[in-house]
Amino acid sequence: MDMLMKFWGLDLVALRGFVFSIFILNFVFSCQILLLQPLVAALDGQPSDAAALFERASQSIKVKKYSEALDDLNAAIETDPGLSEAYRHRASILRQLCRYGESEKSYKKFLEINPRNSAAEKELSQLFQAQSALDSAKTLFDSGDFTKALEYIDKVVLVFSPACSNAKLLKARLLLAAKDYSSAISETGYILKEDEDNLEALLLRGRAYYYLADHDVAIRHYQKGLRLDPEHGELKKAYFGLKNLLKKSKSAEDNASKGKLRLAVEEYKTALALDPDHIAHNVHLHLGLCKVLVKLARGKEAVTSCSGALEIDEELVEALVQRGEAKLLVEDWEGAVADLKSAAEKSPQDVNIREALARAERSLKLSKRKDYYKILGVSKTAPMSEIKRAYKKLALQWHPDKNADNRAEAEAKFQEIAAAYEILGDEEKRTKYDSGEDIDEGMGMGGGGFNPFGGGGQQYTFHFEGGFPGGGFGGFQF
Repeated sequence: MDMLMKFWGLDLVALRGFVFSIFILNFVFSCQILLLQPLVAALDGQPSDAAALFERASQSIKVKKYSEALDDLNAAIETDPGLSEAYRHRASILRQLCRYGESEKSYKKFLEINPRNSAAEKELSQLFQAQSALDSAKTLFDSGDFTKALEYIDKVVLVFSPACSNAKLLKARLLLAAKDYSSAISETGYILKEDEDNLEALLLRGRAYYYLADHDVAIRHYQKGLRLDPEHGELKKAYFGLKNLLKKSKSAEDNASKGKLRLAVEEYKTALALDPDHIAHNVHLHLGLCKVLVKLARGKEAVTSCSGALEIDEELVEALVQRGEAKLLVEDWEGAVADLKSAAEKSPQDVNIREALARAERSLKLSKRKDYYKILGVSKTAPMSEIKRAYKKLALQWHPDKNADNRAEAEAKFQEIAAAYEILGDEEKRTKYDSGEDIDEGMGMGGGGFNPFGGGGQQYTFHFEGGFPGGGFGGFQF
């Protein structure tokens, strides 16, 4: 019996020791959970409670690290679904990023917890305004009303959603469409500062530089985008399109400098057809084409090409000079003088322009005098014998005595024919006439002129060797 009592006494002590050991182990395990877990979480940089996550999200929002803020807010909500301010902060971030559907859900969740919260209701209203304005801007862009679309983006969307990359990219596209290339460069610069690998921003910025004819910078933007995505369709099209334009332009210039003028004409026309909207580059193509056409004496086409250059840049002096030369080719004397005079005013020290203007003014002066070659119906290179034959024929045809029914007209014609022969029938006078010199005051410019019937009793006798055909007037006198 004593032995039994001794056994049970020992067993009870062991049992008590075992229970105590279990208690100690449980205590240590609990301490690990309560004390070590926050320490491990702190070492990992992850707060262990919703309040700490919310606080860190608030700090991220201040420095516009929206992605990190959203991660922390999502974790805070998961830790404490009743943390209402986390929903509102998340809704606000999503609104600023124009993730309107997600933002609306978060606002409504906040309002479920905090009904009739005026600040949240106002922000939700702003969300709807921004969403509607963005949709309107897209529609207006498609319809070509770029100015109105830009107003929606600037005055509504980016006010309530300032971090909306879609709105910023749309604004850049609108600025490009409105041909405000400098502003498009600035806008895409802001986007690339936040995201240097944004392919659409690289494309749009490259296009802006392209339309300013800053081709080297445009190529660098296209190349960077293609390194990020070698199969990007629009970047490939823009890059190879620009390379082809530069190749065609260079070929046209080379052929022109080598004297292969007709080939140069075709190359210039091909280059111009590649992108009619690229006016900053096309102005030089139009001018180059005009110069070649002037050399080929294709005046009408040259006038058109130079006018194309001047429509882009009305202050382009060389285009004015070349168009003046082209107008001389088509005998638009007054137009030529006007263009060359304008060029001379813009570049008064240019001797070549002054000489071209002098030629044009002389041509205009000559154009206003009577064309004696035309009156006699002969070419400017006609020999003297042909001039005499033409004179005889016309003098007989328009002799007043042979035109009794229309004597006044005949006298005027006969006077004109006689004045023409007076000049062209004399080698010295003809030479002066051909060179544009004034021969006699009142003669050769159609003012008063030679008059075989003139006053003062002056008489003129016209002799035709061998008489008029058919007999009769061996000579006649008035």
